Amino acid sequence: MRFPISLTTSMTKYLIKNKLLSKDKFPLVLMLEVTHLCNLNCDGCGRIREYKDTLNKMMTLDECLSAADECPAPVVTVTGGETLLHPEIGKIIDGLVHKGRHIYMCTNGVILEQSLSKLKPTVNLNINVHLDGLSETHDAIVGQKGVFDVAIKAIRKAKMSGFRVCTNTTIYKNTEINEIEELFMLLQSIGVDGMLVSPGFSFEDNNNDVFMNKEETNNKFLSIFNMSKRFRVMSSPLYLRFLKGERAFPCTPWGNPTRNYHGWKSPCYLLTDKHCATFNELMDTTDWEKFRLRKDARCKDCMVHCGVEPTVVLESGKSLRDMMEMAWWNLR
Repeated sequence: MRFPISLTTSMTKYLIKNKLLSKDKFPLVLMLEVTHLCNLNCDGCGRIREYKDTLNKMMTLDECLSAADECPAPVVTVTGGETLLHPEIGKIIDGLVHKGRHIYMCTNGVILEQSLSKLKPTVNLNINVHLDGLSETHDAIVGQKGVFDVAIKAIRKAKMSGFRVCTNTTIYKNTEINEIEELFMLLQSIGVDGMLVSPGFSFEDNNNDVFMNKEETNNKFLSIFNMSKRFRVMSSPLYLRFLKGERAFPCTPWGNPTRNYHGWKSPCYLLTDKHCATFNELMDTTDWEKFRLRKDARCKDCMVHCGVEPTVVLESGKSLRDMMEMAWWNLR
């Protein structure tokens, strides 16, 4: 299976429970930004600009675990910044595992190898390494030579140590699809458990001309959709059909609520209009309809997975054809 059976079972039970309770808005993945401190300066990252005045601030262990108590999502993405720079990252992961959550811990891989001793291999933990191309391309994007080789070495060590490892690749305007195919061939050959792929998002204060409009995204992902039939791509086939322009899905901005040092980020993982003190305040005070239908100008070209994949999960059960495609994709 593409995902562990324990994760599939947990998510299925969670969806059924909320359906029986007639809830129409509930989270699927908690985005836990434990720190915005980072050891790289990547072209496509908005966090180091958005939170430049508080980069040295971190969520406490109690705040991280309390956020999981507030937000019942079965999956937690532990992200940053560079998560491994948090001095209590091992305790955070252990605490979330103890709560029965399924965790994707994001990292750029720079200090992953020496940090593996802080973590324990478990089916509930996935180490998610960000790689945007092969050596020359990736090192240029992150602004530091040698990062790709260090990350690949760490992935090999993590797999040898019994960890589940996946990768996350952002597609930009100048991304060469042939290079992504070579990257996926390499990652699959070293035993990576899956590859997530998504278009980048142009943050308001980022003037880089590296982000795609919808037409450019459609063209890039037509090839990636075909590629996904040969590689362990974790992005769902319905999401990839959306990216190549074949399907239309609204956004589900409450699907991946974000908690960081400042509070609960509103309206979504990508946009920050305010920070709420509690999860309930986030859910009760955000104009979800405005962002669901992409009425905000900032949403015009956004096709990022954090807004659309939750829609796919919620919508796929309404069509037998979609259900069969999703089931076959997960099984093979």
